[in-house]
Amino acid sequence: MCLVMRFFQPTTNPNNAVEVRGLKKIYASSEKSAPKDALKDINLTIPKGSFFALLGPNGAGKSTFINILAGLVVKTAGEAKVWGYDIIDDMRAARRCIGVVPQELNLDAFFTPREVLDLQAGLFGIPENARRTDEILEAVGLADKANAYARSLSGGMRRRLLVGKAMVHSPPVLILDEPSAGVDVDLRRQLWSHVKALNTSGTTVLLTTHYLEEAEAMCDTIGIINHGQLIACEKTPDLLGRLDSKQMVITVDQHLDAVPKALTAFATELRDARVLQISFPPSRVNAGQVLAAVSDAGLSVVDVVTREADLEDIFVNLTHADNMAGTVQAST
Repeated sequence: MCLVMRFFQPTTNPNNAVEVRGLKKIYASSEKSAPKDALKDINLTIPKGSFFALLGPNGAGKSTFINILAGLVVKTAGEAKVWGYDIIDDMRAARRCIGVVPQELNLDAFFTPREVLDLQAGLFGIPENARRTDEILEAVGLADKANAYARSLSGGMRRRLLVGKAMVHSPPVLILDEPSAGVDVDLRRQLWSHVKALNTSGTTVLLTTHYLEEAEAMCDTIGIINHGQLIACEKTPDLLGRLDSKQMVITVDQHLDAVPKALTAFATELRDARVLQISFPPSRVNAGQVLAAVSDAGLSVVDVVTREADLEDIFVNLTHADNMAGTVQAST
């Protein structure tokens, strides 16, 4: 069979980029281990044009989920579609609609970045006059390394080359599995700037990352998976609003031996002789009320630092609760 695919353009225009129903994966037992339920009845819909984050601890099932969509792992049960194409019934079309950046650095050491991208484009049947090799090399910060052997590239450069490789056929769905691991700050910004531009132009992005601040800043929707179950899937602002908690760290003008009585109505800790940490639910208490209570205690404020619950707080809260007691699966 010829390995070169005829240049493919999707004929579908679905509302959802990814649709998964009842997806299960059970890895068979071996001499050293019992059967493992890697995915447990996952139901998930990712709308077209989303910038979606799939988060979870190591071993939660993220890579299994991605590899099933990419055709690298065979599902045990359930249905999955990519850009409207069933990953089994329309396998070739589904795979052509997806670009995957894997965690592993799997590059031929004797190919240059230009050769890697040109070869990948050829496998997808993209004619030479339609290839975007130079544009992609520039976007991932490898234009000056276009003709260097891959073995001479740093780990971060190889990671960026994998991102470029996934983009050569302009897939409508781009999956990034820990793409910024080992990439320095400046080049990470350059990478995310290009990915964000792709998303703005219509590409659906599915991201897994342990850099939670990246997911919080860029993704419009976040799903959290733990022990093979989808335990949360919400719009980013809604998910961040789950923890109704805010902190104020207030430096006052006097030394204190204990928390003043006027502040005992709040969760107040004396962090230092002059530093109070006050926690309160912003849905019921506002910062002005807290500052008024400080004034009622006869104290003057020297400095104030506020902190609201972030994605890391939500992530730890949900995955810890799931570890302790299990959870009901959420879905979009």
